[in-house]
Amino acid sequence: MTNEQSEPHRPRTKTARARPAPAWAVTAIAVGSALTLATAGLAYVTARFSRSVVIPTDSADETLRIHAVDLEARTVTLGVSADSLVAGRYSLWFANGTGHARIGDIVGVAGGRVVRSLEQVDAGSLQDARWCRLGSWYYLDPRELGLSVEDTTVETELGPAPSWLVPGESRTRWVIAVHGRGVRRAETIRALPLLHELGFTTLQISYRNDGEAPRSSDGRYALGDTEWHDVDAAITYAVEHGATSIVLFGWSMGGATVLQAATRSAHRAVISAVILDSPVVAWSDTIVFQGHLNHLPEPVSQAVMATIGNAVGKVVTGQDAPIDFKRLDFVARAAEISFPVLILHSDDDGFVPSTASRRLAEARPDVVTLVPFSVAKHVRLWNYDPVRYTRAIHDWIVAHRL
Repeated sequence: MTNEQSEPHRPRTKTARARPAPAWAVTAIAVGSALTLATAGLAYVTARFSRSVVIPTDSADETLRIHAVDLEARTVTLGVSADSLVAGRYSLWFANGTGHARIGDIVGVAGGRVVRSLEQVDAGSLQDARWCRLGSWYYLDPRELGLSVEDTTVETELGPAPSWLVPGESRTRWVIAVHGRGVRRAETIRALPLLHELGFTTLQISYRNDGEAPRSSDGRYALGDTEWHDVDAAITYAVEHGATSIVLFGWSMGGATVLQAATRSAHRAVISAVILDSPVVAWSDTIVFQGHLNHLPEPVSQAVMATIGNAVGKVVTGQDAPIDFKRLDFVARAAEISFPVLILHSDDDGFVPSTASRRLAEARPDVVTLVPFSVAKHVRLWNYDPVRYTRAIHDWIVAHRL
């Protein structure tokens, strides 16, 4: 015997075997897990898309390849892209936006490369650059045009916003030029020669969160829903300096902004007309279009608008206040337009679809004139066909006796 005590005798019992879960339960669990992952994925995509809409950026990625630069022949050889294959004059930015050159028309296309004329290099060493991006700006400063220019500021509710004042023959007929999203007032310079020729005094403004004007408390775009206050401040500036008739001229998101100013400003009586280049007439069209470009289903785009347009969305986007998409929809608000509107828009815009511009022109043919372009791309109508672009604006202004 051992010193260990023996266990008392217990009757044997059968060990219970785990029964396999029925197939329907396994399927339900799998589907539930997949749905949870899918929902989380869609929430992430929606949040990221929402933030990209309202968080300002002042430059695009330099993803266009520079294959060769020939300073003697005055050419630059670029990779093939939707932008590099469009004729016209453009800015070429390189070295993370610190280098700038200007290019002209296409010299030749072969072997996946595009050779374009090189007009001048303004900053940086283009020979050492390997990547770039093309921009719709061509001029960097209005003084390049040989015009008299005054550096001034517009006092906005957020503080002083730098502006260029270009006096014209008339000190009572003004144009206020408003640039688009992610760029600065230099975008508007290309319209100056025509406006000066027609006698207008022109005020080229900056506005909140564009990198020149004061930043808003949240540092977010409101897609025109708050930026219009800065345009309104510019209208006040113009009136205080003698303006009795003002044309608002907006590019891209600047178009959405001037439409808000034209219908919400206390100075509506002095606004004689609006000119829109590649404008956002209804943000819903643009956001859905951008979603399609990124291969996202339309419900995601709708969720983005719901996020940005709801106070709860602040957690995702950091906005101080939701954006009122109904108020920004001028197809729906077409009846409120009481002034002449000229729209210039390319059906090949590639960023802001021309669909809303066309619907607005169809809804209000009595006051809205649409000049459609093709091929030209977003806010590159002047770059692509400056003669047609300038003539269209000139003839419309003359016809309306502005």
